Amino acid sequence: MLWLLLISAYLIGSIPTALIVGKLVFGVDIRDHGSKNPGATNTLRVLGKKSAIIVALIDVAKGIAATSLPLVFNLGVEPLYFGLIAVMGHCFPIFAGFRGGKAIATTAGTLLVANLPLLVISYVTFFLVIFLTKYVFMGSISVGISMLVYSIFSPELEFELIFLFFTIFLIYLHRSNIRNLILGIEPKINDKNLVNDRIPPKGNGIKM
Repeated sequence: MLWLLLISAYLIGSIPTALIVGKLVFGVDIRDHGSKNPGATNTLRVLGKKSAIIVALIDVAKGIAATSLPLVFNLGVEPLYFGLIAVMGHCFPIFAGFRGGKAIATTAGTLLVANLPLLVISYVTFFLVIFLTKYVFMGSISVGISMLVYSIFSPELEFELIFLFFTIFLIYLHRSNIRNLILGIEPKINDKNLVNDRIPPKGNGIKM
């Protein structure tokens, strides 16, 4: 039962939301546009606000569903593990050639079930860092760092090693952003040129 549920958590995380929305509504593979990342941020950049909200909500729901598995089936296993496996599925989805997103929305869903105070701290930090730097990837990496710091100073949460590896994992996922920052070509969220990446919906009667 345990291994079946762990596999289920990975498969839930592997649902390629942005890829599905891009192909159904816009007739494009979002991985060929913008930052080429199939996540909510690039969905906003390429497909627009409504599509980004849909992608973000479903990606959050993936984390909620996977993290809830041990609770629903009454297993004595830390729910956070299931959520993190779903995050891995989101980043390396079997349904999309292992080319996935960068973890942030699904991590939010995971923490919503596993640890609400950590969710608040991590994502207040996320939005604050983006507000101060205007770089989404810096906010994303700050999620891992804040989780690590919280774990270090919280007597009730002993996941320092896991959150350390998670932070390193986030840095790895955003390595192209870091490289672009060094080269001076990483766009800020208020970069007016980002509008040039926007794609109109295809004429299939579906309006976003």
